[in-house]
Amino acid sequence: FLNFIQHHRQSPSACSDLLTHPVTLNVGGHLYTTSISTLQRYPDSMLGAMFRGDFPTTRDAQGNYFIDRDGTLFRYILNFLRTSELTLPVDFMEMDLLRKEADFYQIEPLIQCLSDPKPLYPLDTFEQVVELSSTRKLSKYSNPVAVIITQLTITTKVHSLLEGISNSFTKWNKHMMDTRDCQVSFTFGPCDHHQEVSLRVHLMDYITKQGFTIRNTRVHHMSERANENTVEHHWTFCRLAYKVED
Repeated sequence: FLNFIQHHRQSPSACSDLLTHPVTLNVGGHLYTTSISTLQRYPDSMLGAMFRGDFPTTRDAQGNYFIDRDGTLFRYILNFLRTSELTLPVDFMEMDLLRKEADFYQIEPLIQCLSDPKPLYPLDTFEQVVELSSTRKLSKYSNPVAVIITQLTITTKVHSLLEGISNSFTKWNKHMMDTRDCQVSFTFGPCDHHQEVSLRVHLMDYITKQGFTIRNTRVHHMSERANENTVEHHWTFCRLAYKVED
């Protein structure tokens, strides 16, 4: 792929198509899909050199580009490449680690942002976060692959949103596993796992209609047992809210 880019630098149309073509990265076990043009946003960075063909690349068993770095923090790296803006959760506690990642990838504008002490948001606002996760356990030895169990979880400190979900999604109440202070979970068995997809679509629509936008998506694969695979999908939604004086 990168050799093709190098050999067709003189063909603008071919290069343009390749630069917008999706590419998947495995960063520390977390999969991210983006475009070559996003990864080359800052040509002098390590990623810019890597996907220009000037830097050696490694592939995982599935053929994805592999980078042995912090997969969770890469979401912030990738979002910065997409928007040239640094946006972090209000309760973000890993600033030192993120600085090290920015230094590793040699993204100079991000390094400068992380060194700038000014607040990320207006002082009278804060960021509200909703995490939506789908955990699907799959049998390794069935053909076609059989779903053993699926769990859909919504986690947020916005209690009004959780209450709205509990009141608006009564159709799926028989699947509700648990309701806690900051979490609502639904569990689907082998025969009705397809309903999880329907619920997820409706939930994402409901959350976005409350003013939240998707900040990040990620996929994580793992094998916990000899006969079972687990696939996790995560969506992070955010919105700004004004602080209310007591």
